Amino acid sequence: MKKCQLSLEVTHWVTSDLTLTLNSEISYDAHDPLAVTLVLDSDGERPVRWVFSRDLLADGMSARVGEGDVALWPVCDLDGEPSSFCVRVGGAHTALFEIPAAPVTTWLAGTYTMVPRGAELDGVDWDELVQLAE
Repeated sequence: MKKCQLSLEVTHWVTSDLTLTLNSEISYDAHDPLAVTLVLDSDGERPVRWVFSRDLLADGMSARVGEGDVALWPVCDLDGEPSSFCVRVGGAHTALFEIPAAPVTTWLAGTYTMVPRGAELDGVDWDELVQLAE
């Protein structure tokens, strides 16, 4: 298997008092081993696609990470365990989404089975890339 995806419902925090539930999708393709794609409102008329580092996603489920257009941080339950995580996307205008942690953790483990963390660039032919750049 070279690709895996996860469909799930996420919470869009429109304001601190108003939330919307959106169908979304997270996908991974071993041919682009450093990246994950998050499609928000995947079955809507205008889905929004964000591509960012798989490591950023993994790290953001347990600590605050990210600068610029994508930032992530965990949300813990009453026992202090991460139950979900937030994703803030956008530049001048931002949007905040809360995503359940358990299904993403399982899905992420599957991506590491396909391409282990730290091995993303093992198959790169650097000589060929240098020739292409010249």
